[in-house]
Amino acid sequence: MEWYAYVFIVVALLVGGIIGFFLSQRFFKRYLEKNPPINEKMVRAMMTQMGRKPSEKQVRQVMASMNQHK
Repeated sequence: MEWYAYVFIVVALLVGGIIGFFLSQRFFKRYLEKNPPINEKMVRAMMTQMGRKPSEKQVRQVMASMNQHK
């Protein structure tokens, strides 16, 4: 094989890796938009399971705290 064949293989691998990275990042962002990791309903369920009756203020505080850490 000639030297330019090796260069072509390396360039093809780099371009494929870069395209794959951006496509997977785009897919993951769309997935998280459609399926958020946690919402207010889940926070209420967790507080109820811990034996607490959550107020709206408490739920909003937890959500604000979680959104702040993103």
